[in-house]
Amino acid sequence: MADYGMIVAVEMQAVRERYGDALKSYRLAGQEAGDYQIGGKTVSIVHSGAGEIAAAAATQALIDNGAEVILNFGVVGALTPEAETSRLCVVNRIIHYDFDTSEVDDCAVGRYLELPSVWISTDDHLRAAALAAYPQMNTVDCASADKFIANPDKKRKLAEEFHCDICEMESAGIALTCLRNNIPCLLIKMVSDGIEGGAEEFFATFRTASATALEVMEEVLKNM
Repeated sequence: MADYGMIVAVEMQAVRERYGDALKSYRLAGQEAGDYQIGGKTVSIVHSGAGEIAAAAATQALIDNGAEVILNFGVVGALTPEAETSRLCVVNRIIHYDFDTSEVDDCAVGRYLELPSVWISTDDHLRAAALAAYPQMNTVDCASADKFIANPDKKRKLAEEFHCDICEMESAGIALTCLRNNIPCLLIKMVSDGIEGGAEEFFATFRTASATALEVMEEVLKNM
């Protein structure tokens, strides 16, 4: 089992186009998985599928099989003009904004009681290494939930309510699972759809955005 594990939600085509077939194929968490050489490292990749539950299950499976670092690259929606302009980003912290127990415990929306705040953080050292390898990246906070957000008004509301730069569907599941296992994680994202872009822009840019995010992750791995 590789020391590095990677969650790929819906961007597996980028992996195949860049690296071809896996060195070794198998299944984890009931999903397609395999070992790939990326940036001089052997990386175990699970094609998890979309969503927090699938991403969390794949993350735990990788950790149970020996992964000591969890990586994720992928496409996201922009919530702010800054994220829309810079596009390429590394995630600092995440809020799982549709996790809500407030009616029973008055806890803030998005907060797990085991945590001191609503934020689930990524690893400081991995994030610093990524920025050292690719300083063009923007550091962002992420709103994560099992929802594809296309409506511009909903994106602006997310930005205003949760003070996040991007939105997507897997980061909370990955980061929370890593936190509970004391395993570091690194999340590199590329904006596929701007505030006004919605699904049409997502489909138009998905392939190139996926490929760019993976290329950057490879550069980061070379420097780890």
